[in-house]
Amino acid sequence: MTDDPMQIGEVAARTELPLRTIRQYEDSGLVVPSASSEGGFPLYTDADVARLMVIRRMKPLGFTLDETRELLNAVDRLAADVPDTPGELDPAYRAVLVSRVRAYERAATERVAELRTQLSRAEEFATSLRARLP
Repeated sequence: MTDDPMQIGEVAARTELPLRTIRQYEDSGLVVPSASSEGGFPLYTDADVARLMVIRRMKPLGFTLDETRELLNAVDRLAADVPDTPGELDPAYRAVLVSRVRAYERAATERVAELRTQLSRAEEFATSLRARLP
């Protein structure tokens, strides 16, 4: 990774997301480029790329954009929480956010298990078809 801001093409290459998809995520507010070039073009940081990777990983597990937004907001709030500062989160609210993130972790684990089951069945099917070939 680099600390230098990246243009969208490099971000697309790193995340393996199409430019159009990245722009859609921008339009929906899921990711906001951290900087812009002198010409006004969006520039992305490593943190922006990491955020896009979270989104990319959630999509095949069937999470909606609203669910993705909710998780990212919770993670952002927790990451910004600095103990003993004026902006420190209320402990009860912090507990709610931690619980929310844990719920997403459990849901992701369940969905991965479901996908493993589907993959196993698909492999069995492919094997059965190969067995029928001369």
